[in-house]
Amino acid sequence: MDAYDAPLNAAVVHAREWLSSLGGRSVPPRADADAIGEVVGGPLSDDGEEAAAVVERLAREAEPGLMAMPSGRFYGWVIGGTLPAALGADWLVSAWDQNAAMRFPTPAVAALEEAAGRWIVELLGLPQGSDVGFVTGATMANFTGLAAARRHVLAGRGWDFDRDGLAGAPRIRVLVGQERHDTLDLALRYLGLGAPTPVAADAQGRIRLDALEAELQRSDGPVIVCLQAGNVHSGAFDPVGAATELAHRHGAWVHVDGAFGLWAAASPRTRHHLDGLATADSWATDAHKTLNVPYDCGIVIVKEPSALRAAMGVQASYLIEPAGPGGPADPLEKVPELSRRARGVPVWAALRSLGRNGVVDLVDRLAGHARALAEGIAAIDGAEVLNDVVFTQVCASFGDDARTAAVTEALLRDGTAWMSGSRWRGRSVLRVSVSNWSTSDGDVAASLEALRRAARQAA
Repeated sequence: MDAYDAPLNAAVVHAREWLSSLGGRSVPPRADADAIGEVVGGPLSDDGEEAAAVVERLAREAEPGLMAMPSGRFYGWVIGGTLPAALGADWLVSAWDQNAAMRFPTPAVAALEEAAGRWIVELLGLPQGSDVGFVTGATMANFTGLAAARRHVLAGRGWDFDRDGLAGAPRIRVLVGQERHDTLDLALRYLGLGAPTPVAADAQGRIRLDALEAELQRSDGPVIVCLQAGNVHSGAFDPVGAATELAHRHGAWVHVDGAFGLWAAASPRTRHHLDGLATADSWATDAHKTLNVPYDCGIVIVKEPSALRAAMGVQASYLIEPAGPGGPADPLEKVPELSRRARGVPVWAALRSLGRNGVVDLVDRLAGHARALAEGIAAIDGAEVLNDVVFTQVCASFGDDARTAAVTEALLRDGTAWMSGSRWRGRSVLRVSVSNWSTSDGDVAASLEALRRAARQAA
């Protein structure tokens, strides 16, 4: 134990200093990767350094290159913070050092992840008995759900994927909304399914049912339909229930990409956007976004456990045999990895600390701050909010593309808040994603004041 005392104590001190700095520090990093590389790089020493000194060096030399992503004034991309209970649990996960692959050797972490999975299914109103796997992020959650879909739809056409692979298999047609997230295409590429067929979307990025029905009628082979819970620009939700009914009528598997928006189903104020969510076949989300647990925690949910376990499971002579059909699955049967950390434990801690009402409050506060930011932006001279603010996303223009870019650059130079630029529907936009549990009314007010300053500078 003596070997751990000094480095752990140093880590605690510097972690507390970092967290306490977030309320007042400028959001952007003060140094770029090249500058940090000159300090932390160089030749590796022959003899190494004492452990506590390494931690001290790490904290000191990395600090100028740290973005204040856990700040309540960070709205870039869709990146949440970390709830206190989840952070504490994550530290314990590293200290426990359990390989969360099998129930028998690591019963504690298996039981914690199973409890967290049941709570997630219940909170989101999904079918009881669905299998839940904890993967690295939303991309791998999509990959895993779509792997189950791939095997299932091929089996429905009499093709033995496990024996024969994809070579010579019936072509799987994957239908996606025109404004799906690019990581869906990435997951499909990983799976060897090629480019999907885009389906027309409306002005908010929602898949159009008439266009979906037309594409389904053109399909004569196995089909997977990918729907979206939370457009990355508008926050809009595909009409999941109606689209799933159409897809199932044509024998298609329906997968829902809900990286941040799936959690809208937890709140009575927002769940109407996801009417019919439980009728889909698989779902993906990312717990480090709306739920605010540390990174490396995507969640895949599949309605039919046998489909997920058949796609992901593995058996080897040195592994303890899983429980078998109908029994509790080993974690290795639900994710692409054998060796992994117990990433579902911080999810358990986050949900345990929040409770049902706390999850609802978290979702509602994030959506409420997005509405407040949209209202404040709309009041700035020359600004226009381009989307219907239905969840946590706001897209704004400040006139033409050049001025919008100038406002974005001025805001980032100011450092009070971070809002990322993007392009949506052919226009440059300032994109705001409200994802952090710690964002307060004061953070919103300070961010809007910084944006007003930026707009004046770019006038």
